[in-house]
Amino acid sequence: MTVFQPQSTFMNVPAATDFRQSHAVILGLPFDCGAHPARIGSRLGPTAIRQESLALERGDEWSDIDSFKLLNVVDAGNVAVQPGNVDISFAAITSAIAAIAEAGATTISLGGDGAVALPEMRGLHAVHGDLVTVHLDSHTDAYPGEGYDNGNPFLRAAEEKVVDAGSSYHIGMRGNASSPNTFKFARDLGYTVIPQRDLLKNGFEPVFDELRDKLRRRPVYLCWDMDFFDPSCAPGVCTPTPGGVSAREGLSILELCRGLNIVGISINTVSPPHDPSGVTALLAANVAMNFINLLGRAKANYNA
Repeated sequence: MTVFQPQSTFMNVPAATDFRQSHAVILGLPFDCGAHPARIGSRLGPTAIRQESLALERGDEWSDIDSFKLLNVVDAGNVAVQPGNVDISFAAITSAIAAIAEAGATTISLGGDGAVALPEMRGLHAVHGDLVTVHLDSHTDAYPGEGYDNGNPFLRAAEEKVVDAGSSYHIGMRGNASSPNTFKFARDLGYTVIPQRDLLKNGFEPVFDELRDKLRRRPVYLCWDMDFFDPSCAPGVCTPTPGGVSAREGLSILELCRGLNIVGISINTVSPPHDPSGVTALLAANVAMNFINLLGRAKANYNA
């Protein structure tokens, strides 16, 4: 009789730190800079997402594939970070991401604030030298500024050349910013910036058809900031910004990422103190689950 039960993993997948037989690994990044003037709490995001994931079922509505079994999905637990301590935390995240990538698995990371994108790109770039990014967010996170924080990971990534900015995308930007000409600043770094108004004007499918054609076979870091969604369906985020996509639209966009060679996805900025009903963490868990099914269908060469 089992009398001890380990801490819950994402959707109760096995806990493991040996990834050699796995194609997808869940990894928690309980880090935030602690610098926001009013909304601190995304360090608690991984625990909340795992908790809400226990309400989900593994069946794929689009196929008869058991993606969790096919991919041998495991949960590696959390990286040993120290919220607010960039030096220690970034080094630990980079090391963990690189270890999973070296084992040939795709990382599905649960953040954490947007600052975790930089060490993730560093870790992936160490294994995938021609890394590009597709960044879904209400902000570019490529703002000018010194040091390291959740506002400049994509600025630092371009400067460090851990991502090919000239072949990378920022999608969904809207609202006000902390400095003027933020779209121009990101474009001057080489990024293609598709603001929310252009995404809606041009249509989801044409935008992602073009993106898939351009990035085919390139290793992609998919950075999914939960404030890409509208606050009506994802209120518990670090910086809620009205005018985002609905839950239905966002999950449809995830399906449009089929065909991309995604080597890592980051689902970040869930802030449980601002998510009392758990609806944002539940939506984030659905993003992770749907992505696992997307990977499973790709591995099985299933065309929905």
